[in-house]
Amino acid sequence: MRAAIETRDVVFGAEGVAGTLQLPEHPRGLVIFAHGSGSSRFSPRNTAVASALNARGIATLLFDLLTPDEEANRANVFDVDLLAERLVLAVNWAAAEPGAEPGLGRLPVGLFGASTGAAAALVAAARCPDRIAAVVSRGGRPDLAEEALSKVEAPTLLIVGGADLEVIELNRWAFARLRAAKRLEIVPGASHLFPEAGAMDAVIAHALHWFERYLDGAATAQGTGYQRPGGQIMPFRDRADAGRQLAERLKLYKDKKPVILALPRGGVPVAAQIAQALDAPLDLLLVRKIGVPFQPELAMGAVVDGPAPIIVRNEDVIRLADVGEADFKSLCEAELGEIERRRKHYLGNRKPLQIKGRTVVVVDDGIATGATTRAALRAVRAQEPDRVILAIPVAPTGTVLELRSEVDEVVCLEQHDFFEAIGCYYADFKQVSDSEVIGILARFPAADGR
Repeated sequence: MRAAIETRDVVFGAEGVAGTLQLPEHPRGLVIFAHGSGSSRFSPRNTAVASALNARGIATLLFDLLTPDEEANRANVFDVDLLAERLVLAVNWAAAEPGAEPGLGRLPVGLFGASTGAAAALVAAARCPDRIAAVVSRGGRPDLAEEALSKVEAPTLLIVGGADLEVIELNRWAFARLRAAKRLEIVPGASHLFPEAGAMDAVIAHALHWFERYLDGAATAQGTGYQRPGGQIMPFRDRADAGRQLAERLKLYKDKKPVILALPRGGVPVAAQIAQALDAPLDLLLVRKIGVPFQPELAMGAVVDGPAPIIVRNEDVIRLADVGEADFKSLCEAELGEIERRRKHYLGNRKPLQIKGRTVVVVDDGIATGATTRAALRAVRAQEPDRVILAIPVAPTGTVLELRSEVDEVVCLEQHDFFEAIGCYYADFKQVSDSEVIGILARFPAADGR
């Protein structure tokens, strides 16, 4: 159920700057919006982002950086210092200025900037390093904040449309000069204002992930070892950290008495954190990739154990690799044998948990192509659960969209249009050993006593 949102009209500063403050019950942070034009608080794109933030328990302040008279002078729209000054005014108002709403001062603050407002947000972040926890730019001009870029300490996300070629280059130039934790996300096919179908949805998803991560962890977001060389952000310290973050998003299912199914080996330490937080039983979902004979890492299918093994085929890869049906079947049988060996190795004579009529959470440490995950999900569906939730720390945006049809819900903390290897999103991604899997499973009872 959507939380009630209290809306207040506010006025602050000698110029009488007008704004709209939206307060969810028990807000976890505050995001202040900045746009170069005076109509910032009425922008349908800004209000769409604000609404999504409100639904996640984040307060928002949309206000007009320029008065109507100031906006009449077009030069003011590009006066980054003036815009930044107004944004700092809003930050200070929320923190401690006379008339500030009770309770706002304790909230971590994020800035969401569009167009020249993105430059203003970066300048304001450089001027208020102790107050700003995160910055997001949508189709912005961060290059106009040239002198401030190296001074910004807040983690910064730049979002640009894939068809907005000139602005992409300006953002890449600015990105190279940022020294804080940073990411550049390009929304494929989107133009400057993101009017294309699904484009603003992608913007909102990226902004939500960024703000939730850094507003929730404002006290520890900077300097915690989550970065890799070059300043790119490492969203997860290790698999256990990813599991704890997922558990926070899944805690509303605790009363449903879910079953947690992990894809070994990497998914087990992630799932263990979820099972512990939700007081839920943990079991394995054993799935094996069927690799091309001369390139085993390239999946041409996947197989899952069960009363009737589920096989998912990647016909394009099978055709291009020129793999005959007899060879495919032989490889499939070999992987089924490996699945049986692993189940006995990991679980001994422990019987699989019954999931019919249950809420099931399927967990892995990340997804790339999704072939093995799709096979696993179909095997789960065949056992007639009441609800299937896929919980993953990171995956390509396209893969997540494809897998939504296989489940009732996808909980994915990080989605990327241009995806790197899963390990690139972890500070520690060492291989999980068989003994570690066995040790984790030993901490959970063989039956859940439902």
